[in-house]
Amino acid sequence: MELDLRYRNGGNPDLLDLVDIRPGRALDCGCGAGDNARLLRERGWQVTGVTNDPSERAAAGRECDRIELADLADGLPFAPDGSYELVVLSHILEHLADPTPLVREARRVLAPGGRILVALPNVLHYRQRAKFLLGHFEYTETGLMDATHLRFFTVTSARRLLVSGGLRILADASTGGLPWWRSREFLPEGWVRGADQFVLRQMPNLYAWQSLFLTAPLRPLPAARPADIGTRPVTAPRPRRKAAQPAVPAPTVTAPAAPAAVSPTASASAAAPTRSPVARAGG
Repeated sequence: MELDLRYRNGGNPDLLDLVDIRPGRALDCGCGAGDNARLLRERGWQVTGVTNDPSERAAAGRECDRIELADLADGLPFAPDGSYELVVLSHILEHLADPTPLVREARRVLAPGGRILVALPNVLHYRQRAKFLLGHFEYTETGLMDATHLRFFTVTSARRLLVSGGLRILADASTGGLPWWRSREFLPEGWVRGADQFVLRQMPNLYAWQSLFLTAPLRPLPAARPADIGTRPVTAPRPRRKAAQPAVPAPTVTAPAAPAAVSPTASASAAAPTRSPVARAGG
């Protein structure tokens, strides 16, 4: 049977070069045909690969110690908490409608002191910008405009995705450079490399075709059941503090004033009726 291995490549050594811990157990999410797994094994890692393609599973099985056939949109239900020292997410998050749950799952299965590697394509690379300016927005079989890409990122938005997902960026890099074309073959290699690194530092969204990150969890993640993947955690509402009631002053009782003394003469005058000083005729 002929295998459909459109994503067969030489792996992503620039991403793996960011690793700063000793080899242990690695989980390669979206392992493809096992190209990164091969490089990891050569560096001393025990690799578990994850793919949803039976053809890739057959090919990657030669490079991985174990293969899981699973849909990453459903999380990593086969992996216990804290079971891997390294989780690799190389060009996989852009294939998910919502990549945040997988980032959370990567945090869950990561052992204390572990690392998460992330590589994402930059949709605003200068070649792609030129196509956009000419009015071309066409999907391709592979590459930046891969037909299976559901999300598009720049170097800036890729960083924002990881930070919002609770990851701390320990190191970052990018690959790409100036449009040398054939002149690269004739110019001094060191000079070309230096110029490329300079523009990648200054304008990564223009000259980088992929962004690379070495990350670790910002804080420990509470264990989550696989059924909770993609759902929003429900927390009990915090009790509201009652506002202090203002003190009510005690009612003041005022004794009625004693009646003033009245002379007998005044009393009689008050009791007598008064007449108008002008009398009407015939009245």
